[in-house]
Amino acid sequence: MTNQPAPELLELEIRLLMEGIYEHYGCDFRDYSKATLKRLVSARVAKEGLGSITALLDKTLHDRSCFDRLAGDLSISVSTMFRDPSFFKAIHSEVFPMLRTYPFIRIWHAGCGRGEEVYSMAILLHEAGLYDRCRIYATDMNQQRVEEAQRGVYPLKEMQEYTRNYQAAGGEHSFSAYYTARYGNAIFRSWLKENIHFAQHNLVTESTFNEFNLIVCRNVLIYFNRPLKKRIHELFVNSLAPFGFLALGRQESIGSYFSSPYEVINIQEKIYRGLKSGY
Repeated sequence: MTNQPAPELLELEIRLLMEGIYEHYGCDFRDYSKATLKRLVSARVAKEGLGSITALLDKTLHDRSCFDRLAGDLSISVSTMFRDPSFFKAIHSEVFPMLRTYPFIRIWHAGCGRGEEVYSMAILLHEAGLYDRCRIYATDMNQQRVEEAQRGVYPLKEMQEYTRNYQAAGGEHSFSAYYTARYGNAIFRSWLKENIHFAQHNLVTESTFNEFNLIVCRNVLIYFNRPLKKRIHELFVNSLAPFGFLALGRQESIGSYFSSPYEVINIQEKIYRGLKSGY
């Protein structure tokens, strides 16, 4: 951006942009952290070849494709399969033994992005003998990302890193058995999708839609301000089955509103379990 405005004017422009998006498109980014919005919006202004956030507001309101690009920036999703292998090892050793006692298991991946972590969980459940009695709900606010996740196709060049992560997470087989290599891509086996339901869902504006034994939401809440984190936490509380698990990952900074209804299962990986049979 050229001629960077004063901080208070920049903040006003960003606020007007977020209000305009909310009023015109119904997407609510207003409670993202200020630092996150400034970084992502400024980058989009530069990519669009514009001179100001006000100009981006005008283009966003009159050009749906510009809005789609900005929404893609704001619905942040950067992941790898079995990212942070210690997280998946903790899920396997500390959560799966309890899930094994249930005849049917519902899991919600909130903010699933391109689906890497969803397929990682499906593989983990398969190797633990639990996949056949699971239903995984993979949701994201970005419809394009949901469609990418449903396809389950990733660049073949990424498989070397994914294989290392899989092995570090305690994978029991050859990782290549889970995908077919074709035309420079890795296409994950169709049977991995059989128990996964992909859908668009906005954590900011939509309500609970089922009751879950495990909710996984990693690297999403870190981009939100405290009031929005609290609101989404209430959504998770209302979505958990009795004694259900909430897994947030080590990147999250947990506020006091996360502590009262839960027992800490793994403090490093931020894995919690509901303390009682109803909230």
